[in-house]
Amino acid sequence: MLRLFLSASVGLALSVGASANDVMTPEKLWEVKRVSALGLNHEQTHVIYKVTTPSVEDNNFSSKVYQVPVKGGASQLLDAYQGVLKDDKISPDGKKKLFHESVKVESILAKDVHSDLSQADAYVFDDLNYRHWDTWKDGSFKHVFYQDLITEQKVDILEGKAFESPTSPFGGSSDYTWGPKGENIYYVSKKLAGTDYVKSTNTDIYRYNLESEKITNLTQSNLGYDKYPAFSSQGQLAWLQMDKPTYEADKTDIIVNLAGKQVNLTGHWDGTVFSFKWSHDAKSIYFIAPIDGTIQLFEVAVTQQSKPSIKQLTQGQFDVNGIVAALEGQLVVTRNSMNRAKEIYRFDLADKQLTALTSVNDAFYAELDLPRVKKRMVKTSDGQDMTTWVIYPPNFDKRKQYPTLLYLQGGPQSPLSQFYSYRWNFQVMASQGYIVVAPNRRGMPGHGTKWNEDISKDWGGRAMQDYLDAIDDVAKESYVDKKRIGAIGASFGGYSAFYLAGNHDGRFSSFISHCGVFDLRSMYGTTEELFFVNHDFGGAYWEQSNPAVSKTYNEFNPINYVDKWDTPMFVIHGGKDYRVPLGQGIQAFQAAKLRGLKSRFLYFPEENHWVLNPQNGIVWQREFFKWLDDTL
Repeated sequence: MLRLFLSASVGLALSVGASANDVMTPEKLWEVKRVSALGLNHEQTHVIYKVTTPSVEDNNFSSKVYQVPVKGGASQLLDAYQGVLKDDKISPDGKKKLFHESVKVESILAKDVHSDLSQADAYVFDDLNYRHWDTWKDGSFKHVFYQDLITEQKVDILEGKAFESPTSPFGGSSDYTWGPKGENIYYVSKKLAGTDYVKSTNTDIYRYNLESEKITNLTQSNLGYDKYPAFSSQGQLAWLQMDKPTYEADKTDIIVNLAGKQVNLTGHWDGTVFSFKWSHDAKSIYFIAPIDGTIQLFEVAVTQQSKPSIKQLTQGQFDVNGIVAALEGQLVVTRNSMNRAKEIYRFDLADKQLTALTSVNDAFYAELDLPRVKKRMVKTSDGQDMTTWVIYPPNFDKRKQYPTLLYLQGGPQSPLSQFYSYRWNFQVMASQGYIVVAPNRRGMPGHGTKWNEDISKDWGGRAMQDYLDAIDDVAKESYVDKKRIGAIGASFGGYSAFYLAGNHDGRFSSFISHCGVFDLRSMYGTTEELFFVNHDFGGAYWEQSNPAVSKTYNEFNPINYVDKWDTPMFVIHGGKDYRVPLGQGIQAFQAAKLRGLKSRFLYFPEENHWVLNPQNGIVWQREFFKWLDDTL
């Protein structure tokens, strides 16, 4: 039945116009090869990159590594690349190497506490931070080591400490680096424990001296995030910093240590930085940042002046989502769009041109009729101009009518840019015959810091109205079938689906919520990063004397509007999602079913906030479109 359904869906997309090509399907999406840049070779003449190919049949991934000349040309398969790739974790004198691994520090497992009970599978906790993202704490912590390459002797620079570097859950090798002369190691850590850990965002950058073993906190005065330390060719240290404690989506700035003084290069700029690279000559820093529904490349001068010059280097309907290397006169970057997965490009600083160095998926896309992506400016009900992406089916015919999906972005403070997702893929959705409306509602970076911050403590306020303003604006078009409009989203987008289900005045005929927040009270009581809910909710649910808290848990809580639910609801959740725990999805599905609504629950026991397993990914897509076929 599923195979027949997908064929029917593709037929819907093809029926809107003559075409010799096929269209994107869920199965085809899992044929797309995934390109990731690993770095440059020692001579800095070639880019080393990995191509990962999913296998639905084997339910796993396989990878091959290639190199391509920076100046352009044919790619070459590498059998072994460790000796070819420039390794920035080797010390400047070439004698030592930095790496990280897990170390058992605390006794939390019952079999560690009670040595005579080796078959026990219990955990014993005395404080919070007992689980994080998708993992229960077992007393192990990631620590940075350096190793003598001759004697192979290893040194744990955090020996015996119940702190982590890299930071969990997403920190990696960018959390530590050698100093310019190799006598110091610089690393990022959040040196807090238990309840203090889960209530704070305060990571710091530390300097460890190899000879004295002395550790110095370089960012002690800042109580927000400090991360990604990197040195220039001239030995200057730069890093990214957020100022506001407990605010994980705060404006991120580039800080540089110049002549012993910490200088904020981007504090005067009304934007937020995602990542950066020093220029070849250390006179400027290149960075990427969201702007107007895309992610673009920028340059800032390195100077002690109060407002350094910032220039936008790229513009277009695409995302520049990573800077691989900065060379003399050129950069190596990665780029994608809603219609094209990530590839590697060279950016020439003189002529400001992007040139593709890889074309791994070009032949694949050449066989497809692709959707059309258009930017539409929507006037919100309070008079703001809101960037909205509208994705039209292949061979779109405005004389026909189409079912339409309002996409509800997660985050809540993440950009709705020209991203390419292997789950929330607009190319696949549009290719099944749906128009997709994706508004840059309140809370998204790339439209100024105020727009980004306006969602905090106002989850059910302006952002929800922004969604309705966007779908109302597009629904005025004759090609939108107003009887077949759905609202779909994950995380905060899943919250949005639950909230709008009780506050949509009949606009929608179907809802899909993936890992959505359903009850703000139980969310506060079970989520693992309390700094997030403390900031965005205003505090704990028992602090009702605070007007912001009272409004959040009463006026903005989806569970309080279940009596108004009257629309089919599809709930999806992962069993290892500890950010938005499983009970949120279970409560919502149970409520919908007891309300007598058409409802469905898709449960992935081994997935977290995302769906990463290939066959589970196909299940997700098939059930997603089957639900839409049944309800729209």
